Order: sequence, then structure tokens, then C-alpha cells
Amino acid sequence: MQGAAEEADATAAVADGTPEAEAAAPVEVPGPAHAASDSPSSEEHPAEPAEALAPEAPEAAEPSVPLAAEAAPLNAPSPRTAAPRPPLPTAMAPRSQKKTSQPVAAPPAHSTSLEEAGRFARVEEDGHVFLLVEGAEHPVGQYPDATREEALAYFVRKYDDIVSQVALLEQRVQAKAPSSDMAKTAKHLRAQVGERKMVGDVLALEARIDALLEAVSGLEKAERAVQDELKAKELAAREAIVAEAEELAGRDPSTVQWKASSTRMNELFELWKAAQKNGPRLGRGTEDALWKRFRSARTVFDRHRRAYFSQLDSDNAEAKQAKEALIQRAEQLAGSTDWAQTAAEYRQLMDEWKASKRASRKDDDALWARFRAAQDRFFEARKAANEAVDEEYAGNLVVKEALLKEAKQILPIKDLAAAKKALQSIRDRWDEAGKVPRSEMGRIDAGLRQVEDAIKAADEEHWTKTNPETKARTNSALSQLEATIAQLKDDLADAERAGNAKKIASAREALAARQQWLEMLQKSAQDFS
Repeated sequence: MQGAAEEADATAAVADGTPEAEAAAPVEVPGPAHAASDSPSSEEHPAEPAEALAPEAPEAAEPSVPLAAEAAPLNAPSPRTAAPRPPLPTAMAPRSQKKTSQPVAAPPAHSTSLEEAGRFARVEEDGHVFLLVEGAEHPVGQYPDATREEALAYFVRKYDDIVSQVALLEQRVQAKAPSSDMAKTAKHLRAQVGERKMVGDVLALEARIDALLEAVSGLEKAERAVQDELKAKELAAREAIVAEAEELAGRDPSTVQWKASSTRMNELFELWKAAQKNGPRLGRGTEDALWKRFRSARTVFDRHRRAYFSQLDSDNAEAKQAKEALIQRAEQLAGSTDWAQTAAEYRQLMDEWKASKRASRKDDDALWARFRAAQDRFFEARKAANEAVDEEYAGNLVVKEALLKEAKQILPIKDLAAAKKALQSIRDRWDEAGKVPRSEMGRIDAGLRQVEDAIKAADEEHWTKTNPETKARTNSALSQLEATIAQLKDDLADAERAGNAKKIASAREALAARQQWLEMLQKSAQDFS
């Protein structure tokens, strides 16, 4: 009866999740699932998209693998943890999801022969089994209504079950599988062995479990070190995202290229969501602090963007209104036939257009097209009118070409009076000939002006020579200079008689200069005469 009760207890233990249950239940390999509490909730970030702000759902774990699955070779390669990611650079694509470790298959089930087990047990005829440990007996249990071999085999199977579980844990440690719950399982197995309710080499098994616990502790430390490194790099990556967002938000709105900057801010937000979904958790306090900075930067950036475009819309509307007024004035002038005055007014309108602010590109192009169309109507009309006038004035051009040829024959001037008389005759006929085409007006007028300038210069030169006042001044200067020269000659003669070399040299120098002046004045007097 006691053996039956213990068998029932073992069955209940499987249902309750004890190590017996763990031996038969599937083992789940942990994946990079994250608790929802580490993600910013929708209440904390009401202004963000739902997909970015909702708590992250835990990722699906790897398919369960029974402990008694097919054996894997002992030298199978160890599953590698995800490689640490470097801090985010300025332009980085969203991260891919981390890979989970491959499951570790269970080794073959352990089996202890009854002959070997007999060294560690004593079995009575009534089915009572005792465990022998270092000369001491420990009652294990009773398996009634069965042979001694059957009773022994029942409690040996319990030992073998624990050994199989220990072997699986050892293999998982050797493969560096995730250490989640390994220590808890090993301690539970150690406690079961300590109850001495099985038959086998329990001392050796306890030593294996103690060594296993130490190996699990080392594996946990290594995993914590890797996780700490991943968290440090993830923190640097998040800091890089936040720092770039703050840099974008801190720029002078008037210098920002809003299209490129808005695209980059959206990319940073996508990077944030990818990091939140796929990266390691940094702790709620750290993630909340970084999120608040990132959210604040996005808010400031959006406020600056809205203010900039609001002001831009206002400026565009003002510029559009001002240019509409210029267009209205240009359209009112389009039908004018006062060519000179209207052309001047159009030049003034063009100066005002250039000085005015630009509207939006689309509006400004349309406004310019209207403004240019009004100008074109006026200038096309003026061009047509000028072409009609030029056709009418073509005959006048022939007459003035002949008059210009006649005028050029006056040069060079030999008789000033005759030249002036001939020019006056040409001028009278020139005025009677009328206007010439605009394209020829400058050339024709310049040709006649050349002859007029030559006669004017000859007339001024003649007047200078025959001016009585100038002539009188020249004669008076001649008389004074001749008297001075006579005096200088007397002074020179006195100095030579006295033998004063210094006075001689001075008198000669002064006399030479006065004589040069006298020659110039005499030549001018001859010109007047």
C-alpha cells in the first residue's frame, strides 16, 4: 500500500509542476520578450501614433521541446547570442528583430542496471527498500505485492529520472543556452536527492548537481555581462536618437530646410519605435526620461515648423496681394498708345516687382505670367506701331542720306562763311524731309552732328583770333615785354663792364626767358593780323 501511495504522489507531483513534472513537461527556451511595463504607455504619450505608443506585446517563445527528445551530439556548436549593436549613427535603418537561441535537445535517458543499483540499496521481502549511503540506511519506501527486483527497479527509475534531468541541464550549460530557471531547477533536483527517496549513487549525483549549480552561476554572470553591454550600447543608441532630435529642434527656424528635416525627424521616430520593440529594456526610469526628452524635442520641432509655415503663408499672401496690385496697374496700361510715357511706367512697375517679396513658387509663377502678358500686349502694340511708322518714314531716309552726303562734302573747311551758309541750307531741307525709321535715326543724326561740330569749332577758332580785346591785350604785353628786354640788356652791359660774373649770369638767364616770351607773343600777334 505504501508503494502505491508513493506512486500516486509521483503522479500528483507531475500535475503540480515539481521536478518530476519538469522531467516530462516541455522546456521553453526564452526569447527576447519584453514586459509591457517597460514601454511608454498610450496614456503617457497621447499625441503619438498608436502603433508606437502602445505597450509592446511579448514575442512568441520557441516551440516547446520535450526533455526526452532525440539526442544531440555533445560537440554540437553552441547557439550564439545576438551580436551587440553599435550606437546609432546619424542615418541608420530600423533594426531587425533579435534572433532567439536554438533549443537544446535532451540527451538519451539514463538507465542504471539493477546489479549496479544493488550496491546502494537493501530490499526486504515485503517490498521495503532502504538506501545505503556511507554505511547508513535511509528508508526509501515500499513497493508491495511485487518482487524485490520490481521494488528496486521502481526506485531506481526515480534516480534515473533525476540523472537524466541533470544531464540535460549540464548539456544546456555546455551549449551556453539561456540560463533562465536553470538554477531553480538544479536546486529543486538537489533537494529531491537530499530527501533520499530514490536508489542510486546519490553522493555522486549530489556532487554533479553542486558542480552544475556553480556552472549555472557562471553562465548567469556571463549573460548579465552581455546584457549589460547590450544595454550600454542600446542606451548610447537611444541617446544618439534623442541628441539628434534635440539638435534638429534647436536650429534657427529661418535656416532649417523643413522638408529634409521633417523627413529626418520621422526617421528618428521610426528608429525609436524599432529600438523600443527590438532592443533590450533599459529600465522604466531611463526609458521614460529619454522618451520625455525625445517627445519634447519633437514637440518643439513641430511648433517651430508650424510657426514657420504659418508665417510663410502670411508672407506669401501679402506678396501675392502686392503683386496682384502691380498686375492690375500693368493690365490698365496695356491698351495705352502713349508709347514713351507708358514704357517709362512699365519700367517703374518692373522695379517695384523686383523689389517685392516672393510668393509661393506656384503662385509666383502664375502671377509673373499675368504680369508679363500685360507688358507683352503693350510692347507688341508699340512694336507694330513703330513698324508702321518705319515703313512710312523709309522715303524720308533716302532724302536725308543724300543731304548727309552733301554735308560731308563741306569738310575740310576752307571758307568758314561759305561753309556756314551751306550747312544752313542743308538744315532747312533736313527739317523739311521729316522723320526717319527709329533704327536709322541715331546714325543719321550723328553724321550731320559731326559736320555741325566741325563748323562750330572753326567758328570759335576764328573768333578767338579776331577778338579785339584779346588783340589789345596781346599788343600791350608785347610793349611791356620789349621794354623789359631793353632794361635787361642795359643791366647785362653794366654787369659786364663791372666784371661781376654773378650778375652777368643772372641777367643773361632773365634776358633769355623774356626773349622766348617775346617770340610767342609776336607769333600770336601775327595770327590776329
